[in-house]
This record gives sequence, structure tokens and C-alpha cells, in this order.
Amino acid sequence: MEGSICSCPNSQTWTSAPFAHAKSGHVRQSECSNLKFELHHQKRLISLHVECCSSHTRFQSLQKNKMQWKSAFVASSPSAFATGSLLSSKSVAATATEDGVATKHIEHPLSPIEQASIEGISQLPTDANGESSLSITVVGASGDLAKKKIFPALFALFYEGCLPKHFTIFGYARSKMTDEELRKMISGTLTCRIDQRENCEDKIDNFLKKCFYHAGQYNSEADFKQLDAKLKTHEGGRVANRLFYLSIPPNIFIDVARCASSSASSEQGWTRVIVEKPFGRDSASSAELTKGLKQFLAEEQIYRIDHYLGKELVENLSVLRFSNLVFEPLWSRQYIRNVQFLFSEDFGTEGRGGYFDGYGIIRDIMQNHLLQMLAIFAMEPPVSLDAEDIRNEKVKVLRSMRTLNLEDVVIGQYKSHVRGGVRYPGYTDDKTVPPNSITPTFAAAALFIDNARWDGVPFLMKAGKALNNRRTEIRVQFRHVPGNLYKRSFGTDLDQATNELVIRVQPDEAIYLKINNKIPGLGMRLDRSNLNLLYADRYSREIPDAYERLLLDAIEGERRLFIRSDELDAAWAIFTPLLQELETRRVSPELYPYGSRGPVGAHYLAAKYNVRWGDLNVESQV
Repeated sequence: MEGSICSCPNSQTWTSAPFAHAKSGHVRQSECSNLKFELHHQKRLISLHVECCSSHTRFQSLQKNKMQWKSAFVASSPSAFATGSLLSSKSVAATATEDGVATKHIEHPLSPIEQASIEGISQLPTDANGESSLSITVVGASGDLAKKKIFPALFALFYEGCLPKHFTIFGYARSKMTDEELRKMISGTLTCRIDQRENCEDKIDNFLKKCFYHAGQYNSEADFKQLDAKLKTHEGGRVANRLFYLSIPPNIFIDVARCASSSASSEQGWTRVIVEKPFGRDSASSAELTKGLKQFLAEEQIYRIDHYLGKELVENLSVLRFSNLVFEPLWSRQYIRNVQFLFSEDFGTEGRGGYFDGYGIIRDIMQNHLLQMLAIFAMEPPVSLDAEDIRNEKVKVLRSMRTLNLEDVVIGQYKSHVRGGVRYPGYTDDKTVPPNSITPTFAAAALFIDNARWDGVPFLMKAGKALNNRRTEIRVQFRHVPGNLYKRSFGTDLDQATNELVIRVQPDEAIYLKINNKIPGLGMRLDRSNLNLLYADRYSREIPDAYERLLLDAIEGERRLFIRSDELDAAWAIFTPLLQELETRRVSPELYPYGSRGPVGAHYLAAKYNVRWGDLNVESQV
């Protein structure tokens, strides 16, 4: 970029790449207020040089993000210049180029969209006093997600000291409610860490004092202007950064985005919007939703959240693979026979059938949670840990996947079942579900990635409600040992000799590797054992909830665990033809008893590719 935000005749030159990609920084400040800031951007050395005419220039050091240094650039009259530095004088000049070529001339304050397009913030924009404020608005504050997940996650961040000094939380919904009623509603869901119980009640009281409520319509700009006035009162004239969490149905996303953008966005700091799934029902509706949001928000302002990406074991996937030499050489078709992504719940819809019936298990679980885990598992090593580098590799995987067809899918629906004298209701027994519904509550699918690393390896997904247990796992089954000297010891069932890596996402987070070994004694008897890392035994600290990590990342401007629009398009392209065929042909799901392992057809699907589901004999000791 190139431009000037003052008329100082002794201004110097600033050279930089887009700040969202800055990796590290070094700073030097001389007595003559001459600042030099160097960034290592991938393989290029980029420098920033700013000279101020005033003696009031001062510098604030960069704050370190989780994995990388970042910087921010915000320009507003008369001077709000921040790249890890803070220049309080009005007489500052800055000229910027990228690789020696001017990319933009700045003569006026940047618009919110321009600010968002170049922000990569690990430090909140601040005012001349070095202070900023953070305002978080939970839209749909009266809903279950807000009460059970979002407010508790925000409190956990407050308890851990992860929120800035000046922060405010507003609940926004159509329901009439006072501030005290909101606080009473959410207070019952707030808990302190198991290992940090001291001053818990005081912490809760202090947090609740920061929570307020504003009632309004989701499509009313006037109501959002009233919200804006309340936010400004609490922000106290500081540079305001605003985060909106849309915990609402997708059919009103665009109305809220329009009202928030036009009437309640920040005038100086950043404005970001977290969007909850589902992101449409198919490719067309998803594209329409994205187009509608982008009328009022830049892509860089939109944070599409999939809470499974914030789970500890999912985030550990890339660490396990790329930081352990023992695994990365094995991560290919040469050594891996199949990969399974398993999701099961031991309960039904339980009154939520009305919502679920509009989407089904494929849209609700497979197309987002399981597919996102698959993309992280199968991606090529990224250039760096930068958000865009990681998301680029995920998109490549998704675009390499075959479109799903009906022959590679089995669907099911749970029916009522009596067990132990207790009758468990079927899916259509739910009063919120139409009695003739054919919406699947179970699905199994075989997917394939047509690239050099994974050609021919089946990636099997299985997801269902009202099954025999609650579990989410990734199971990696390795190939048989060629010419195994001990094959006679295993009999005809060579699957018993297969090494298997299991990553249990929830519950009881664990990573374990199945190996073969000799049973002590004079004979030659072999046994399967587990080398396991059980998180509860190894780590004493409580594992943070996924929403805590994702909310903190959104506040810091870290986009690595959020879904980009082209990533969303590629994901829907895999499933949309299948969903359309299921609905057009009105394919009836196979019924399975409540509390069972699911429909028999899933086993035939696995056998079709010479695979046995890894969860059939789940180890009780692990």
C-alpha cells in the first residue's frame, strides 16, 4: 500500500506485505523517534520504516499470538496507525509498497471493509492513550446454544484472563428481558475450572456485571442503532472492536448482517461476525447465503464456526502428524489401508426433532464435522501455520474428492425398542417430527480422494443417533505386514494382526496405537496391546471447551480454525448430488432399534471395500 496520513515533510518510507501474513517481527527505536520494523514474510524480508516529526511518538511492543507474530494496520483521522506500534502525534507520514510496487494510495481513513481486508490482528487497535475496548454481542441470546455454550465459554475466557481490561457483553434477542433477567438466566450455566475453584463466586459476579441485554427485532436497523448507542456508552470513547455472534437460524443471518453492518459496526476498530452452522442446505443455498453476507461484510469479517475444529484432539491432528517423524512417512496409500471417521450418540432427538428433520444426519454431522476432520487429516503439509496456508491445503483435499453417489451410502432411522423393561421411543414418536418422515438419523458413506497420496484408500464415515454409545473417533487401519512371519499365530483373521491408530475426540480424549506382541511364557502366543495416551491421566488441567478456543481465536483475528467460503463450496459439492437424489427418489431409510449398532447395511458397505468397522469391538480398558 502507498499513502500518507499527514503532511509531515520529513516522512519516511514504509514497506510491507499484507499484514495478515506477517510471521515474525524485530523492532528498533532510536532517540530521534526513528522506528524500524522488520517482518519475515515467508521467504522475503519486509521492513517498515516510520519517522515522526514530533517528540511525542512512542512505541508499543508486539503481543505474541499463540503460534506467530502478527500485526495490524488501522488508519483513521487524524492518526490511528498500528503495526505493533502506536504513534500519538498528528504529524506522521507513511508510504507503503509491496515488493517495490505501490498497491494503494491512502488519502482518507480506511472504510471498515478496507480495514478488514488487511487486518491480521494479534493486537487490538488502541487509541492515543493506548486503550481499546471489546464489545461482544450474542445475537439470539435467549436460545439454548447461547445459554449452554457461548456465555459459559466467554466466562471461561474471562476467568483465564484472556479478555481485555475493557470488555462488554450484550445479549440481543426478540424476547423482552432486563439486564438482571439475562444475568439470572446465564448464571446457572457458569462454572469454574475444576483445578481453579478459588474466588469462583467473585469471578462469576464480576463477569455478570459486564453482561447486558437489549431487546430488538433481527431485521430492524433502528433497534441496532439503539444497541450501538448502548455499546458506545460502555466503550467510553475508546477505540471499539466489536464481535457479533449469530446464534440464530440461517434464514435471518443476512438481515442481522445488514443491520449490524449499517447501524452497529465499529467506526475505528474492527467488526467481526461469527456465523453458526448450518451454512445452507446444499450448494445453491450455501452460495446464496454467502453472497448475501458479502453484500454487507468482507470475507475477512466472516468467521464460519464449526465447533469440532476447536476440539483438542482435532487441533492436535496436525501436531501428531507433522511433529512426529514416526507418523508422517506412513501417512499415505502405501501404508494406510483405510481411515474411519465415526460419530455416535446414545440418545435421540429428544424434542429437537422439528429442527433436525429439516436437515438430517448427513447435513448435520457428515458434511461439516466429519468432513472437516477428514480435510485436516488428509491435507498435504502446509507452507506454514498461517491460516490461509492451512485452509488452502484443506480446499485442495476437498476439491480432489469424488462426488458421493447413492451406491456408496447407507441411511437409517431409529425405531422404538424395549430394553430392560424400558421402552425407548422411535424417531417418528417425537411429536415435533412428521409421522411419515424419512429423514435419516444414521448414515454411512465411503469417500475417496483422487490424488497421489490417497488414491484408492477408502475414507469411511459413520454417524448416527440413538446408537449403543456416545463416541467420536478417527481410526486409521494400516496395511497387513507383507510376508508376516507370525501369520499362523493369528489364524485366518488377519485383521487381528492389523496395526491401528485411534484418535478419540470425545469423550475421554485419548490417542492409542494397537500393536502386536508376544504373551510372556514358554509358548509363542501373540496378543494385541495398546500404547495409549489417555489425556485425563497425562494432563491434570481441564480441557477447554471448543467454543472457548474458537471465540478467543475470533477475538485475536486468528482464522485457522474457521471455514473459508471456497472451502464451504467444495464441501457442498461433494454431498449436494447425493442429497438431491435421496430427496428426489424419496429413498426410505433402513430401520434400526434404539440403542443398537445401527442398520445392517452399514456392515455390507464396509465389506464392499474389504473393511471392518473399527468400533465393533471397542476396548473397555481404554
